[in-house]
Amino acid sequence: MPVESGSSAAARQAKQKRKSHSLSIRRTNSTEQERSGLQRDMLEGQSSDNLDSLIPTEESKLPLSVRSNLLDLFSQIEREFENIYIENLELRREIETLNDRLAADGQAFEGADLAKGALKTKASHSTSQLSQKLKTTYKASTSKIVSSFKATTSRAVCQLVKEYVGHRDGIWDLSVTRTQPVVLGTASADHSAMLWSIETGKCLLKYMGHQGSVNSIKFHPTEQMALTASGDQTAHIWRYMVQLPTPQPVADISQTPCEEDVDFSDKDEADCDVEGSIDCPSIRVATTTLRSHQGVVIAADWLVGGKQVVTASWDRAANLYDVETSELVHSLTGHDQELTHCCTHPTQRLVVTSSRDTTFRLWDFRDPSIHSVNVFQGHTDTVTSAVFTVGDNVVSGSDDRTVKVWDLKNMRSPIATIRTDSAVNRISVSVNQKIIALPHDNRQVRLFDMSGVRLARLPRSNRQGHRRMVCCSAWCEDNTSCNLFTCGFDRQAIGWNINIPALLQEK
Repeated sequence: MPVESGSSAAARQAKQKRKSHSLSIRRTNSTEQERSGLQRDMLEGQSSDNLDSLIPTEESKLPLSVRSNLLDLFSQIEREFENIYIENLELRREIETLNDRLAADGQAFEGADLAKGALKTKASHSTSQLSQKLKTTYKASTSKIVSSFKATTSRAVCQLVKEYVGHRDGIWDLSVTRTQPVVLGTASADHSAMLWSIETGKCLLKYMGHQGSVNSIKFHPTEQMALTASGDQTAHIWRYMVQLPTPQPVADISQTPCEEDVDFSDKDEADCDVEGSIDCPSIRVATTTLRSHQGVVIAADWLVGGKQVVTASWDRAANLYDVETSELVHSLTGHDQELTHCCTHPTQRLVVTSSRDTTFRLWDFRDPSIHSVNVFQGHTDTVTSAVFTVGDNVVSGSDDRTVKVWDLKNMRSPIATIRTDSAVNRISVSVNQKIIALPHDNRQVRLFDMSGVRLARLPRSNRQGHRRMVCCSAWCEDNTSCNLFTCGFDRQAIGWNINIPALLQEK
């Protein structure tokens, strides 16, 4: 063999030392120094045999330096396995000791399943205790709450009295006259408005003066005049004269509990396509036409006294008009998006407008020199309507599936919030009973009191109720067979008799 020079041998040893130092991954924990001599001797004997088996018996072709590095690496790997093996022996010894202790208590576990089994048993025991505690703590109170719900809803009785069929398209709005004779008015997307006999369901008069969808109808507080808003960017005021027909005997309809919820199939909608009798007098010319909006006029209402009207439009403005002169008195601007509804207070010069910008605004005209405005923020989607109550409250409904009751004296937060499962359209509040009627996109109509407690749901069984979206509701406070009216996109309006027990009304 060739003999290495002294300088090359020294360089090789230095290189091996550096490489050995850089590749060393030996752990230096304190337990290494405390291993028993017996275990060390046994492992060293085993490792030497294993190492000899790894070294080829024949003369290696590798250079001496490479072979030395390889043997050094094998030695480091062996020491790592040695440490792991010793730790494993100690862990097994500890597990056996614990098994012996648990076996004395009658709880034997096997090998590696000890920790897993102990944790599972502990978790199961804790879960069982928590479940039993929850049942014991809340069972009584939950039962009381459920019982109270059943007591309030099962005693409310709703009865479908009359259906008003005759429009050729969906009905957006309806209203009841405030003067005699008491009639029902409907506004439809078929460009017409109709007046109906509440008792007989017969069409008394048809207004055909608009060139677009009729989106709203409201009656004058003291005279036989109607105010309609239309998609033709105008609002019309027109006079009417009707004579009520002789009431016909009403078929006996058994009272239906409000909680029945048998759905209709889509084929039932075809039943509503049959047009009712439209052989009635018609009016084609308005007494007064209000023009100034640059977009669809979505709603209109009379101010107290009936000498002024307010209109709401998609041009993001509400306009206040003088009825006698047809002149624009004020333009109410400030909403960021299209308006959806407007309503006036029954006894004060207050106006509330709602918008797609998720807000509604209160406009105060009680002081002629000051026209203040307050913005209500509380909804997260389009405010579809906001209406006054007899007191100092405003009730707002929204596409965010909530209805909120507000106090005009404290407008920072609502005093009650009603959460539903569907978008809420034009709501109405009963003056006498203080009940809120909620028409929904999902064809349901629900009744709540002013504190947000659910009273009833109008029936949708035995082919009763609306078959498409319910757009609006309106209460009738006069002594008629119907005290609530609803309309929808199934082209019909429905008159209901709502009987809420006096006990629930007091609550």
